[in-house]
Amino acid sequence: MATYVLIHAAAVDSWYWGPLSAALRDRGHDVVAPDLPCDDESAGLEEYADTVVEAIGGRTGLVVVAHSFGGFTGPLVCDRVPADLLVMLQAQIPAPAESPGEWWGNTGYWAAREEADRRRGVPGGTEEDTLSLVLHDTPADLAAEFVARHQRHQAPTPFGKPWPLASWPDVPTRFLLAAGDRFFPAEFMRGIVTERLGFQPDEMPGDHCPMLGHPKELADRLEAYRTGL
Repeated sequence: MATYVLIHAAAVDSWYWGPLSAALRDRGHDVVAPDLPCDDESAGLEEYADTVVEAIGGRTGLVVVAHSFGGFTGPLVCDRVPADLLVMLQAQIPAPAESPGEWWGNTGYWAAREEADRRRGVPGGTEEDTLSLVLHDTPADLAAEFVARHQRHQAPTPFGKPWPLASWPDVPTRFLLAAGDRFFPAEFMRGIVTERLGFQPDEMPGDHCPMLGHPKELADRLEAYRTGL
């Protein structure tokens, strides 16, 4: 039995891990999916990692899965606990001394996003709603509940401080890319993964939240990573 540690994105709670958690538990695994203190004005990345480590407790056989903004926290957790595997799921990849606020400009995100939007016929500068931009491949009932009940205020504190690690933690790492994501376009993400982690990402279907649209396939992918170690 493994323990899957699921780290959510910014400005949301852990609810969206529910379908994936069920699929992993059906396979006999334990799941830890804490709510991060995203609305706490005093909490930065170190406090986010504290929350996850406290939730893990004495569990072993850890597979850490970090989604989106959780990519800044996942490696910090793996630097503190003996994880077997880190899976970056459509996640932001930090660089040493780079703050999350600097990530967007340093990676060229905005130009890449504008180009991706143009290719799919969205005029530059157009602000899309969450359903169109982030949840277009998510079942409508889950997408509606997510937007209505599980978005959270995001305090700015974590975005202003440098990522504290000098290098990537010593843990086997995989990157799983959601090929249909409009928020983090696939072509942009492929380049970032290659540049910052030194390998090509794997790809699966899905929008920015494949844990809602494709939980069983995501569980299969994670299990294949784990058993392939």
